[in-house]
Amino acid sequence: MNKLSFLLFLLLVVSFAFVNGEKSKDDKSKDDKSKDDKSKDDKSKHEVGIYELKNGNMSVKFTNWGASVISIFLPDKDGKPGDIVLGYDDVKEYMSDANYFGSVLGRVANRIAGAKLPLNGAQFTLPANDGKNTLNGFPGEIKVTVRYLLRSDNRLRVQLKAKSLDKPTPVNLATHIYWNLGNHDSGDILSHKLRIYAPQYTPVNEELIPTGALQPVQGTPYDFLELRTIGSGIKELQKGYDINYVIDGPNDHIKMKKTAVVKDEKSGRVMKLYTNQPGVQFNSGSRINNVKGKGGVIYKPHAGLCLQTQGFPDAVNHPNFPSQIITPEKPYKHKIHYKFTIALSDKKSDKA
Repeated sequence: MNKLSFLLFLLLVVSFAFVNGEKSKDDKSKDDKSKDDKSKDDKSKHEVGIYELKNGNMSVKFTNWGASVISIFLPDKDGKPGDIVLGYDDVKEYMSDANYFGSVLGRVANRIAGAKLPLNGAQFTLPANDGKNTLNGFPGEIKVTVRYLLRSDNRLRVQLKAKSLDKPTPVNLATHIYWNLGNHDSGDILSHKLRIYAPQYTPVNEELIPTGALQPVQGTPYDFLELRTIGSGIKELQKGYDINYVIDGPNDHIKMKKTAVVKDEKSGRVMKLYTNQPGVQFNSGSRINNVKGKGGVIYKPHAGLCLQTQGFPDAVNHPNFPSQIITPEKPYKHKIHYKFTIALSDKKSDKA
């Protein structure tokens, strides 16, 4: 395992390619097969490893498979360190993980309606991997850089960059870390307190595709404008929380905005989240179902929560949503800051 204890940053570079159009499994050309063979050869050449950042009392481990965060050890209010992210013991398990624990999603995180992408007057047909829609899946080739930086004051900074190498293409990268501030093996997160700095959300249909509207959170179960427990309103939702919030502030992709605060009173740990993106997807982990995680722990529903900063889902089909199209001249830059502290009081822990 490679340790970066003094430099305190990790840089991972990934390239994504996508072949346009739709083919059946039996309709592959020789060129397609040769590309598949080359892809397999390239994959075998890249060794999957584990990397670590340390600052004295905090440790963050990653794998270069999906630029995934696999553990974060942080002391609680009694000084006892614990791992606060869900994941697996063996790196190989991340290669077939349907939950995408800790991974960077893309090239377009979340859903695209009808598995169709309108772009520059043309319509591209995408692989339908979520019913008739596309989930986390695009013309062109891009180069992606993921940079992690751990500061001495327990701030973890993540920077996602993407550059199109040939043509316009949509990009919406996101980190998919599931958090449990009480420790990954401490049970559910329903007693965690949450505040989201978002006065609106993007409502969805029965297939979890945004309708294109922006609705106020006030008076709905999605209202986390004030710090409250996650479990206090979850019974009003059949499938728990899995919705995109419209973060308060400018959508210039430059200014860092207050996004969320999470607090676990038992451990005393507090996490504050900031981003330059317009949205954040709050997922309460309802779909996690008897997953064998680290140390043989069985993760059950609500074992962790995900706060996924992002562009709005299905933005390519909603002109009123902030654009996600990049070009060789206009690259993509996504910044995320996590700040970890120990709570002294409700007011102090919520103060950014």
